[in-house]
Amino acid sequence: MVQRDIEVRIFDTPDKLAETLAGMIARLPKDGKKVPVHIALSGGKTPEVLFETLACKFREKTEWDLFHFWWCDERCVDLESPESNFGEASRQLFSKVPVPAPHLHRIAGEAHPEEEAERYSREIKQHLPLHNQWPVFDLVLLGMGDDGHIASLFPGHLDLMNSPRICEVVSHPQTGQKRITLTGRVINQAHRIVIMVTGETKSHRISEIMNNRKTAHQLPAYYVNPVKGKLEWYLDVKAASLI
Repeated sequence: MVQRDIEVRIFDTPDKLAETLAGMIARLPKDGKKVPVHIALSGGKTPEVLFETLACKFREKTEWDLFHFWWCDERCVDLESPESNFGEASRQLFSKVPVPAPHLHRIAGEAHPEEEAERYSREIKQHLPLHNQWPVFDLVLLGMGDDGHIASLFPGHLDLMNSPRICEVVSHPQTGQKRITLTGRVINQAHRIVIMVTGETKSHRISEIMNNRKTAHQLPAYYVNPVKGKLEWYLDVKAASLI
Protein backbone atom coordinates (compact mmCIF):
# COMPACT_ATOMS: atom_id res chain seq x y z
CA MET A 1 0.00 0.00 0.00
CA VAL A 2 1.40 3.39 -1.00
CA GLN A 3 0.86 6.04 1.65
CA ARG A 4 0.44 9.45 0.08
CA ASP A 5 0.83 11.97 2.89
CA ILE A 6 1.29 10.91 6.51
CA GLU A 7 2.42 12.67 9.67
CA VAL A 8 2.99 11.09 13.08
CA ARG A 9 2.76 13.35 16.12
CA ILE A 10 3.66 12.06 19.58
CA PHE A 11 2.59 13.78 22.81
CA ASP A 12 3.66 13.33 26.41
CA THR A 13 0.09 12.97 27.70
CA PRO A 14 -3.45 12.51 26.35
CA ASP A 15 -4.25 16.01 27.63
CA LYS A 16 -1.52 17.59 25.50
CA LEU A 17 -2.66 15.57 22.51
CA ALA A 18 -6.25 16.74 23.01
CA GLU A 19 -5.29 20.40 23.41
CA THR A 20 -3.23 20.42 20.21
CA LEU A 21 -5.97 18.65 18.27
CA ALA A 22 -8.66 20.94 19.66
CA GLY A 23 -6.63 23.95 18.55
CA MET A 24 -6.34 22.53 15.05
CA ILE A 25 -10.10 21.99 14.87
CA ALA A 26 -10.81 25.52 16.08
CA ARG A 27 -8.65 26.91 13.26
CA LEU A 28 -10.33 24.95 10.48
CA PRO A 29 -12.66 27.76 9.35
CA LYS A 30 -10.76 29.93 6.88
CA ASP A 31 -10.26 33.56 7.91
CA GLY A 32 -13.09 35.74 6.67
CA LYS A 33 -14.80 32.91 4.77
CA LYS A 34 -18.16 31.71 6.05
CA VAL A 35 -17.78 28.26 4.51
CA PRO A 36 -19.24 25.20 6.28
CA VAL A 37 -16.76 22.79 7.85
CA HIS A 38 -17.87 19.14 7.87
CA ILE A 39 -16.36 16.90 10.55
CA ALA A 40 -17.07 13.19 11.15
CA LEU A 41 -16.61 12.15 14.78
CA SER A 42 -15.94 8.78 16.38
CA GLY A 43 -17.15 7.43 19.69
CA GLY A 44 -15.28 5.47 22.31
CA LYS A 45 -13.06 6.57 25.16
CA THR A 46 -10.29 8.32 23.23
CA PRO A 47 -12.34 11.36 22.07
CA GLU A 48 -13.66 12.10 25.57
CA VAL A 49 -10.65 14.21 26.55
CA LEU A 50 -10.87 16.04 23.21
CA PHE A 51 -14.55 16.85 23.74
CA GLU A 52 -13.87 18.13 27.25
CA THR A 53 -11.00 20.29 25.98
CA LEU A 54 -13.09 21.79 23.19
CA ALA A 55 -15.91 22.58 25.61
CA CYS A 56 -13.70 24.07 28.35
CA LYS A 57 -10.80 25.74 26.57
CA PHE A 58 -12.07 26.47 23.08
CA ARG A 59 -15.71 27.41 23.60
CA GLU A 60 -15.00 31.09 22.99
CA LYS A 61 -12.28 30.52 20.38
CA THR A 62 -14.30 28.54 17.86
CA GLU A 63 -16.77 29.66 15.19
CA TRP A 64 -19.24 26.95 16.11
CA ASP A 65 -21.90 28.18 13.68
CA LEU A 66 -19.68 27.15 10.75
CA PHE A 67 -19.28 23.54 11.83
CA HIS A 68 -21.42 20.59 10.79
CA PHE A 69 -20.83 17.47 12.87
CA TRP A 70 -21.41 13.97 11.57
CA TRP A 71 -20.68 10.52 12.97
CA CYS A 72 -18.31 7.86 11.65
CA ASP A 73 -20.45 5.19 13.28
CA GLU A 74 -23.22 4.60 15.76
CA ARG A 75 -24.46 1.71 17.84
CA CYS A 76 -28.05 0.68 17.17
CA VAL A 77 -29.31 1.78 20.59
CA ASP A 78 -31.69 4.40 21.92
CA LEU A 79 -30.42 7.97 22.22
CA GLU A 80 -30.61 7.77 26.03
CA SER A 81 -28.33 4.72 26.15
CA PRO A 82 -24.83 5.29 27.59
CA GLU A 83 -23.59 3.37 24.50
CA SER A 84 -24.91 6.02 22.11
CA ASN A 85 -22.00 7.84 20.47
CA PHE A 86 -24.17 10.86 19.76
CA GLY A 87 -25.58 10.87 23.27
CA GLU A 88 -22.12 10.85 24.85
CA ALA A 89 -20.83 13.58 22.53
CA SER A 90 -23.89 15.67 23.30
CA ARG A 91 -23.39 15.36 27.05
CA GLN A 92 -19.64 16.03 26.89
CA LEU A 93 -19.53 18.70 24.19
CA PHE A 94 -22.65 19.84 22.37
CA SER A 95 -24.65 20.71 25.47
CA LYS A 96 -21.84 23.12 26.37
CA VAL A 97 -21.07 24.92 23.08
CA PRO A 98 -23.30 26.94 20.71
CA VAL A 99 -23.50 24.62 17.71
CA PRO A 100 -26.79 25.21 15.84
CA ALA A 101 -29.02 22.17 16.34
CA PRO A 102 -29.50 21.62 12.56
CA HIS A 103 -25.70 21.27 12.27
CA LEU A 104 -25.68 18.10 14.40
CA HIS A 105 -26.30 15.27 11.96
CA ARG A 106 -26.83 12.21 14.12
CA ILE A 107 -27.32 8.62 13.09
CA ALA A 108 -30.63 7.50 14.61
CA GLY A 109 -29.53 4.37 16.42
CA GLU A 110 -33.09 3.59 17.44
CA ALA A 111 -34.31 3.39 13.83
CA HIS A 112 -34.40 0.34 11.56
CA PRO A 113 -30.67 -0.18 10.80
CA GLU A 114 -30.80 -0.76 7.04
CA GLU A 115 -33.32 2.04 6.49
CA GLU A 116 -31.30 4.42 8.65
CA ALA A 117 -28.07 3.59 6.80
CA GLU A 118 -29.79 4.55 3.55
CA ARG A 119 -31.31 7.72 5.02
CA TYR A 120 -28.00 8.85 6.53
CA SER A 121 -26.22 8.22 3.23
CA ARG A 122 -28.71 10.47 1.46
CA GLU A 123 -28.29 13.19 4.08
CA ILE A 124 -24.53 13.11 3.69
CA LYS A 125 -24.76 13.43 -0.10
CA GLN A 126 -27.21 16.32 0.22
CA HIS A 127 -24.90 18.41 2.42
CA LEU A 128 -21.30 17.56 1.54
CA PRO A 129 -19.34 18.44 -1.58
CA LEU A 130 -18.84 15.45 -3.88
CA HIS A 131 -15.80 14.18 -5.76
CA ASN A 132 -16.51 11.45 -8.32
CA GLN A 133 -19.90 11.02 -6.60
CA TRP A 134 -18.27 10.42 -3.21
CA PRO A 135 -18.82 12.85 -0.29
CA VAL A 136 -15.74 14.68 0.94
CA PHE A 137 -15.43 15.53 4.64
CA ASP A 138 -13.10 18.31 5.71
CA LEU A 139 -11.95 16.22 8.66
CA VAL A 140 -12.55 12.65 9.81
CA LEU A 141 -11.59 11.94 13.42
CA LEU A 142 -10.96 8.27 14.13
CA GLY A 143 -9.96 6.26 17.13
CA MET A 144 -8.52 2.75 16.89
CA GLY A 145 -9.55 -0.28 18.90
CA ASP A 146 -7.15 -2.78 20.44
CA ASP A 147 -7.99 -5.08 17.52
CA GLY A 148 -7.10 -2.44 14.92
CA HIS A 149 -10.66 -1.50 14.00
CA ILE A 150 -11.72 2.01 13.00
CA ALA A 151 -15.27 3.38 13.10
CA SER A 152 -17.20 0.08 13.07
CA LEU A 153 -14.98 -1.52 10.45
CA PHE A 154 -13.63 -4.65 12.11
CA PRO A 155 -10.93 -7.20 11.22
CA GLY A 156 -12.42 -9.98 9.15
CA HIS A 157 -14.54 -7.53 7.18
CA LEU A 158 -11.91 -5.73 5.12
CA ASP A 159 -14.30 -5.76 2.17
CA LEU A 160 -16.09 -2.84 3.82
CA MET A 161 -13.01 -0.70 3.26
CA ASN A 162 -13.96 -0.81 -0.44
CA SER A 163 -17.73 -1.00 -0.19
CA PRO A 164 -19.63 0.84 -2.95
CA ARG A 165 -21.95 2.29 -0.28
CA ILE A 166 -21.53 5.36 1.91
CA CYS A 167 -22.85 3.56 5.00
CA GLU A 168 -23.15 -0.09 5.92
CA VAL A 169 -24.85 -2.02 8.71
CA VAL A 170 -22.41 -4.27 10.57
CA SER A 171 -22.41 -6.50 13.63
CA HIS A 172 -19.82 -6.36 16.39
CA PRO A 173 -17.76 -9.58 16.09
CA GLN A 174 -18.02 -10.43 19.81
CA THR A 175 -21.37 -9.06 20.98
CA GLY A 176 -23.33 -9.22 17.74
CA GLN A 177 -24.60 -5.69 18.40
CA LYS A 178 -25.65 -3.97 15.18
CA ARG A 179 -23.98 -0.73 14.17
CA ILE A 180 -24.13 1.72 11.29
CA THR A 181 -20.78 2.88 9.95
CA LEU A 182 -19.18 4.96 7.25
CA THR A 183 -17.29 2.78 4.81
CA GLY A 184 -13.57 2.93 4.05
CA ARG A 185 -13.97 4.66 0.71
CA VAL A 186 -15.86 7.55 2.31
CA ILE A 187 -13.29 7.90 5.07
CA ASN A 188 -10.42 7.93 2.56
CA GLN A 189 -12.04 10.72 0.51
CA ALA A 190 -11.61 13.23 3.37
CA HIS A 191 -9.33 16.23 3.04
CA ARG A 192 -7.81 15.38 6.40
CA ILE A 193 -7.93 12.26 8.57
CA VAL A 194 -6.71 12.14 12.16
CA ILE A 195 -6.36 8.85 14.04
CA MET A 196 -6.12 9.45 17.80
CA VAL A 197 -4.60 6.63 19.83
CA THR A 198 -3.63 6.65 23.50
CA GLY A 199 -2.54 3.97 25.92
CA GLU A 200 -0.02 1.15 26.06
CA THR A 201 -2.58 -1.53 25.19
CA LYS A 202 -2.60 -0.27 21.58
CA SER A 203 1.16 0.10 21.18
CA HIS A 204 1.57 -3.34 19.57
CA ARG A 205 -0.97 -2.53 16.86
CA ILE A 206 0.64 0.84 16.22
CA SER A 207 4.01 -0.85 15.81
CA GLU A 208 2.56 -3.35 13.33
CA ILE A 209 1.05 -0.60 11.21
CA MET A 210 3.98 1.82 11.33
CA ASN A 211 6.50 -0.90 10.50
CA ASN A 212 4.35 -2.38 7.72
CA ARG A 213 4.36 -5.84 9.23
CA LYS A 214 2.43 -8.58 7.49
CA THR A 215 0.06 -8.89 10.44
CA ALA A 216 -0.98 -5.26 9.95
CA HIS A 217 -2.49 -6.17 6.59
CA GLN A 218 -5.42 -7.73 8.47
CA LEU A 219 -6.20 -4.49 10.32
CA PRO A 220 -8.72 -1.96 8.97
CA ALA A 221 -6.62 0.90 10.39
CA TYR A 222 -3.79 -0.09 8.05
CA TYR A 223 -5.97 0.78 5.07
CA VAL A 224 -6.69 4.36 6.04
CA ASN A 225 -5.06 5.99 3.06
CA PRO A 226 -6.48 9.32 1.85
CA VAL A 227 -7.13 9.59 -1.88
CA LYS A 228 -5.95 13.19 -1.99
CA GLY A 229 -5.87 14.34 1.60
CA LYS A 230 -3.56 14.02 4.57
CA LEU A 231 -3.37 11.35 7.28
CA GLU A 232 -2.18 12.33 10.75
CA TRP A 233 -1.57 9.97 13.64
CA TYR A 234 -1.91 11.66 17.03
CA LEU A 235 -0.32 9.34 19.61
CA ASP A 236 0.62 9.62 23.24
CA VAL A 237 4.02 8.25 24.28
CA LYS A 238 2.49 5.03 25.61
CA ALA A 239 0.77 4.22 22.31
CA ALA A 240 3.97 5.08 20.43
CA SER A 241 6.29 3.17 22.76
CA LEU A 242 6.98 0.26 20.35
CA ILE A 243 7.43 2.18 17.12
